[in-house]
Amino acid sequence: MIFNILTIFPHIFDSYFNESIIKRGQEKKIIKINFLNIRDYAFDKRKTVDDTPYGGGPGMLMKIEPIYQTLKAFKLKRKTPKQKIILLTPKGKKFDQRMAERLSKLDKIILICGRYEGIDERVNKLVDEKISIGDYIVTGGEAPAMAIIDAITRLLPGVLGKDASSKVETFSEQGFLEYPQYTRPEIFRMNGKKARVPKILLSGNHKKIKEWRKENVKRQLSNN
Repeated sequence: MIFNILTIFPHIFDSYFNESIIKRGQEKKIIKINFLNIRDYAFDKRKTVDDTPYGGGPGMLMKIEPIYQTLKAFKLKRKTPKQKIILLTPKGKKFDQRMAERLSKLDKIILICGRYEGIDERVNKLVDEKISIGDYIVTGGEAPAMAIIDAITRLLPGVLGKDASSKVETFSEQGFLEYPQYTRPEIFRMNGKKARVPKILLSGNHKKIKEWRKENVKRQLSNN
């Protein structure tokens, strides 16, 4: 899987993508992440990527020309088999586990990270789809890009230590929440009280444990 990220701040990703699972996926050559600096494809000497909106209004908008030229330079076109060009925007469809699974079947994903007040509306004509990570505003598309790449990478065979672990995680099935889990110590004192691991998990009775987990998943769903 190849991820191409169009951004004006490529170094924002350095720390996150060089640790843990994302790092492992790159080392195993299961994923490759390329950073395409939009500023490199601006026309003027100052490498301007934003401008004031026509008709007035607050803030600045990202210009279409540098984004178009970046896509053109790397021959990235919409409606290409096994590839998607995605604009990260609050106006997009909300990202979820079903979408992560669908996108994980592709060979290449291009993520366009917005900044400032927004992006020239004509950029919509350059993309296959628009995605949002939630009903809130963040500074730019870089944080959403990290979340999306993380979610997709976890689904790729060979990335996690045990592929089965991705199948039993929260949201791995429609309406599914993961059961409560515990580890050592068996008894932990906090705020003057003992917090214990449920006895059933210490019983060794795998059938009863499985039933307990199912029951607790149902209880969490009913409380949400």
